[in-house]
Amino acid sequence: MKYTTDNLRKLWLDFWKSKAHAIIPSGAVVPDNDPTALFINAGMHPLVPYLMGERHPAGTRLANAQKCIRTGDIEEVGDATHLTFFEMLGNWSLQGAYFKEEQIPWSFEFLTEVLNLPLEKLAVSVFAGDKDASRDEDSARIWEELGMPNSRIAYLGKEDNWWAKGEVGPCGPDTEMFYWTGDTVAPENFQETYEDSRWVEIWNDVFMQFNRKEGGTLESLPFPNIDTGMGLERTVFILNGQKSVYQTDAFEGILKKIAKVSGHSEIAEDPNGGSERHILARIIADHLRSAVVMLADGIMSSNVDQGYILRRLIRRAIRHGRKIGVVEDLCCEVAEAAIEKLSGHYPEIMQNRDFVLAELKREENQFQKTLEAGEKEFERIAQKYTEKIPGDQAFFLYETYGFPWEMTAELAEEKGLKVDEAEFKASFKTHQEKSRMGAEKKFAGGLSGEDSEKEAKLHTATHLLHAALRKVLGEHVEQKGSNITPERLRFDFCYEEKMTPEEIEAVEKYVNEAIEADVSIQCEEMTVEEANAEGAIGLFGHKYGARVKVYTMGNFPKEICGGPHTARTGDLKSFKIKKEQSSSRGVRRIKAVIG
Repeated sequence: MKYTTDNLRKLWLDFWKSKAHAIIPSGAVVPDNDPTALFINAGMHPLVPYLMGERHPAGTRLANAQKCIRTGDIEEVGDATHLTFFEMLGNWSLQGAYFKEEQIPWSFEFLTEVLNLPLEKLAVSVFAGDKDASRDEDSARIWEELGMPNSRIAYLGKEDNWWAKGEVGPCGPDTEMFYWTGDTVAPENFQETYEDSRWVEIWNDVFMQFNRKEGGTLESLPFPNIDTGMGLERTVFILNGQKSVYQTDAFEGILKKIAKVSGHSEIAEDPNGGSERHILARIIADHLRSAVVMLADGIMSSNVDQGYILRRLIRRAIRHGRKIGVVEDLCCEVAEAAIEKLSGHYPEIMQNRDFVLAELKREENQFQKTLEAGEKEFERIAQKYTEKIPGDQAFFLYETYGFPWEMTAELAEEKGLKVDEAEFKASFKTHQEKSRMGAEKKFAGGLSGEDSEKEAKLHTATHLLHAALRKVLGEHVEQKGSNITPERLRFDFCYEEKMTPEEIEAVEKYVNEAIEADVSIQCEEMTVEEANAEGAIGLFGHKYGARVKVYTMGNFPKEICGGPHTARTGDLKSFKIKKEQSSSRGVRRIKAVIG
């Protein structure tokens, strides 16, 4: 059987539905109130509050396909496995609904009976144990009872078979499932051969049963959870015996469109070809596919945060398009193919089609003007040198105008000049290291367990701020994102104009009056339709499941929210806006503090 992303996704969701799981929608790729990441990068990411003990409106058995963005390996995109946007299949047990005795047999059933994978091509790993936690004999025993040969069960350490949210918080051992992709018979001793690249991990079951306290000690959680993950595109190409994700149906239509607009038919005929043109086409396909998803979830190009990553992806795709002969009208043509493929499961992508295409068109036109300005700057630089242009000047063109190294080298060659490539690479490497260190510093933190009370207060403040903005600026104001750290809240909302000092003062007054009223905060679970009928503020659509939490604060507007809230508005003490600024085109940003 040849697998597609659509039928594997359906097989997954149907399987867990048959095991009494609620199928929940994918969250948006932008995290809600999480300062530790720019994007949702795993299936469990939107469910962290529920894995920490919050009640999920859909129950304790959940499954879905989650849209994910990972940006740490953008430079690796174009090889066999790396993608910026991908889908993660997952299922979850919350509050002890079930544990190893159920999860492992279901994993075995899905692999051997639903996917019909031969047992002789499967192997698993379990936690080897250390000073913190004992060897996971239970998981190994269950695998053996199901028929997994003892020789195909490897005991590995924390670096391979342990999951943790961070230095403190929930954690636990996991069991990983591997599939033999080699042409030869799979080796019998997995403990000795697990590092062989032909053993490819396709699934991971995390047994979240401990809480790591300050100081490093572990305590058992009152109720253990299960979190699993299977990368959709990666698993499809592995099961089909293909050589890369770009040979799967996920990219078939997209690469055909790139082949058409570039005039290079071999891009679609042999997507795994090893030429530079093939690699560039794969990068374009990945980047514009990712851009479609990000735009459909409300991200707009800018010079900060998620918007910066979006702009980088679009411009990188345009630059690579020029290398394969596409000088204009690349983005929308390719995006149409991505929209057609993805909207079957993610209807919000088709619903936002016009916005996605308009933004891509605008960004491409703007970048073309930037490239023209860059060419003028190159002429100015080139006039200064008679033999070789310094590498730092070439890097300046890359960083400021998006000129790839090859473009600068070609322009220099036309003038009989060379460019110092070694110096350019050194500048580029320094830039990468600074960017990586900056990102690690910016997103290393987050709210730890002892900050949960402050987090609840800040969630409550964002609720009141949203209501205040709609009261002062108009009901067309809509939340576009929020972010919480222990020090402040950040709130993005759609609004075209800079707020006046009088408007800022009016918003602060509204929120502080709500705090002074010290009303109790009530939480109810209801359907989205019921919440809508009651006038609750919320982005009604794909973001929510069948049932949602609605918070009520006296006579102040109701709001849909999954985060924790305080018992009374008076717990916030006070509210102050520290900064109001532009976030991106048509989106304003407020930073505020409480207490």
